[in-house]
Formats: sequence, C-alpha cells, structure tokens
Amino acid sequence: MTSPTPILLVKSGGAAAVEEWRAGLAEFSAGLPLEVRWWDDPAVDPQAVEYALVWQPEAGRLARYPNLKAILSSAAGVDHILADPELPAALPVVRMVTPETRQRMAEFTVMASLMLQKDMPRMIAQQARRDWVEFASPRSAREMRVGVMGLGALGLACARMHAAIGFAVAGWARSPRDEAGMDCYAGAAQLPDFLARTDILICLLPDTPDTHHIIDARLLAQLPAGAMIVNVGRGSHVHAPDLLAALDAGHIGAALLDVFEREPLPPDAPFWRHPRIMVTPHAAATPSRRERARQAAATILALRAGKTPEHVYDRERGY
Repeated sequence: MTSPTPILLVKSGGAAAVEEWRAGLAEFSAGLPLEVRWWDDPAVDPQAVEYALVWQPEAGRLARYPNLKAILSSAAGVDHILADPELPAALPVVRMVTPETRQRMAEFTVMASLMLQKDMPRMIAQQARRDWVEFASPRSAREMRVGVMGLGALGLACARMHAAIGFAVAGWARSPRDEAGMDCYAGAAQLPDFLARTDILICLLPDTPDTHHIIDARLLAQLPAGAMIVNVGRGSHVHAPDLLAALDAGHIGAALLDVFEREPLPPDAPFWRHPRIMVTPHAAATPSRRERARQAAATILALRAGKTPEHVYDRERGY
C-alpha cells in the first residue's frame, strides 16, 4: 500500500547528512507533506518512494521504485545518473543549478585564471623545493584573453565575472548566442577563430557525444603557444595523453583540472605528478546543502503542481 506521505530518498553526503537535508526540505517545501529518508534505510517501503535526490546511485537501484516521479541530481551534472543502464527512460532527471552554484563556479574559475596568470604552479614547485626565486608575471589580467567554452548559466556567470576584473572575454557554444560586451562564437566553423584568440581556455561544456575528449591534440594545437587550460566541465572533455603531451612539449603552459574521467583520481594518475598541472578535487561549485535543499523543494513543489521544474535534463540535447 502506498504511503499517504511521499518519500524523498536521499543519497548525498552520507547517512549523517540526512537530518540537514530534512531540515532544509522542511524549511522550503511550503508545508508540503514530505518524508526524507536515507538511501539505505531498510525500513523504507519501495512503493512509497516518489522522489530520489542522489549522487552516484548504484546501477539498477532507481528502477526498484515503481512510483518514482523524478530523479534529482545533487550536483549540476547528471552523467553519474545516466550511467545506469537500467535507468527508467521516462523519468525526468533534474540538474542541481542554483544562484549559489553560479556564484561559486564564477569565483572558482576566476581564481583558477588568476593562479595560472600569476604562474602558481611555479610558486608551488618552488615552495616544495624551498627555493626562493623572485619573478614577475609577464602579463596582467587586462592583457590576457579568456575563452569560455559553454555559455549556459554557469558559463555566462564565469564570463561576466572574468570581464568584471579586466580579462578580455569571449565565449563559444554550439549554437549562436548574443551576450552584451562579449564576442560570441558558435559551432565548429567558428571554433578555430575562438581558440586562436584564447590564452586561458575554460571548459564548461555539457557531457555529450560531441564533447567527449574535445580537448585533444587537434584542439590544443589551435591555441596560442603557452595557452592554459581550466577544466571544470566534465572529466570526459579532456583526452589525458594529448594534454600531457602538449604540456611536455611546452605548447600548453599549464592547466588546472577539477574534474576527471575517474573520480576519485587514482593515486598513480600522472596528473598528480605533473609540475604544470594543479589538481583540485571536484570542488569548483558545490553549493551549500541548504541551498540545494531549497532547489530540491522548488523542484518537488513544481512537480506536485503539475508544472515542469527548471533544469530538467534534455536527453536529446544532452544537457
């Protein structure tokens, strides 16, 4: 028998985080009856589960809930959900995109660009050697050209914050865009021109067949000598051997990588050891749990009202 109170099953942050999720959902759900339960709670009736808020759910698990109405990602990406071969095809999958996500991503990418512009990899290496060698950055932000690949909500936030501190910013997307104060390039035909004017390439593309390993030898060769890479999109965007080869050859000056094809990044991965790579642990833009609970509540309220919530993943477009 189906419970009169719908259950939201949570797999994000561990069992200890359930109380925080529960408090956040209660704060923002406008009195909607909703029972928040942990993913591995053995007392949960599968028939009563109507929503699932998840990160990296094990394959086949979501198909066990016959009354499931929607799957909510606890992060902006949904590839960790789509990887499930048994995922019910008709269920909406909702991305976690919040105002806080946009702010945090913009902050992180500006930090990354400034670290690369100031040659932070060299400073880190000098500290490790206890080697005091003074040097100056060759160019200021106003002399650096940033190119943002992917002009969705996150990409636009990053582009605008870069422009605000003086970087010369352009964007590239699959289809034409018009953004005030920024040159926008679109499609494969305009990609070479976009790359040729880019000193720091920031990748915020969605995960689609067209973007798989898009940062490869061919793309890297079209960047100016000494250009630098920031990948905060998907780990699958970077073809690792090609990036390492371009760094070793000196054509690419440095990289900051926050996402990887395999996470956690294995201890023997060459990215850890390369002197011109900074590794961060998928830390770019995770909003607070309270903010994510706010967005989850808005999604559930929209669904209960028969409306289409924001940020539903479009399987045809790939984002």
